[in-house]
Amino acid sequence: MTPAARVQSAIDLLDEIIVAARDGGPAADVIARQFFKARRYAGSKDRRAVRDLAWNAIRRWGDRPASGRAAMIGMAAAQPELAAMFDGAGHGPAPIEPGEATASGRTIPGWLLKRFAAPVRRELDALLERAPLDLRVNRLKAARDEALEALAGLGAEAVESAPDALRLPEGSDVLSTAAYREGRVEIQDLGSQLICQASGARPGMTVLDLCAGAGGKTLALAALMENRGRLIAADTDRRRLGQLPERAERAGASIAETLLLDPGKEADALAAMAGTCDVVLVDAPCSGTGTWRRNPETRWRLTPKRLEAVTALQVRLLKVAATMVAPGGRMVYAVCSLLDEEGAMQADRFLEDHTGWKAPGQAGPGRVHGKGTLLDPSHDGCDGFYFACFSPT
Repeated sequence: MTPAARVQSAIDLLDEIIVAARDGGPAADVIARQFFKARRYAGSKDRRAVRDLAWNAIRRWGDRPASGRAAMIGMAAAQPELAAMFDGAGHGPAPIEPGEATASGRTIPGWLLKRFAAPVRRELDALLERAPLDLRVNRLKAARDEALEALAGLGAEAVESAPDALRLPEGSDVLSTAAYREGRVEIQDLGSQLICQASGARPGMTVLDLCAGAGGKTLALAALMENRGRLIAADTDRRRLGQLPERAERAGASIAETLLLDPGKEADALAAMAGTCDVVLVDAPCSGTGTWRRNPETRWRLTPKRLEAVTALQVRLLKVAATMVAPGGRMVYAVCSLLDEEGAMQADRFLEDHTGWKAPGQAGPGRVHGKGTLLDPSHDGCDGFYFACFSPT
């Protein structure tokens, strides 16, 4: 492919991503895989160049552009070498016409700016930087020094803020290593590891991972529990929850069990566990504003209506989770969001609605914010999270 043809391909890929973001379609990574699968003629260098062009545009524009061409024209305004490729030659993009639609604006959607927690508002550009690859050493199968040695060829380094965290450069092919295949390491962001540490999960406990998804935090909890006790991974998403058994087998997490829930009827399925759990982790659905480094196109999906829906869901899930906690137990509420509506305000609301509870606070990495803790790329070198720990009085 010529450089200009790569630009046109990036425009075509962006068109599909924009439509999916508007209509609630597949994630950008899924679209990209399908896009290149249908274009076998594109070599590895072509695919990498096209993807880089598209993702640079996604990171640049906070508000969803009208089209892939508008997004790329907006990029070309500050890149003369890119603008020169709009000449219509070969398979390249047609010349730019006067008055043609052009993407413009901030990297952060304007309607969201004032909703971010005050401590991070001056650091929001860090949310769009490229993220490294974080790993968690699986204590059930390896020690950190052993994993470091096994991954030395990839440039693995220990992250001192979490006892089992390693970091690799972005794009490292850890999936092909023996350490990963044998379950000695798991891909998991540092922030997620810190939240699992804050749960206080220990051997012999009964632990409920209420919004387990594919089970990343479930596996971390199993390691903290040393495979002793009871660990329930519950979720309403059959597809994602169905990935956990295979992952648990590879990790040697023998105590992990799954429980599929019906949306809106979670309390019914969990009734037998009411008041019996030493730890309940509520990794609630959220806006995902803290994960923009990895999923920048989610900015184009988020709307005030969507935000209102997930905050209402968070309130309901916290109410359900509270009924599961045993006397002397702990509930950890976490969201991969840095919006106060999903973080500090939700913690305050929970305590207002549940007078028999307290938030004792959490020592360790991050910044205290309201009743909980903020983690963010600029301050902590991880994805953006808010979490708060609660216990019944």
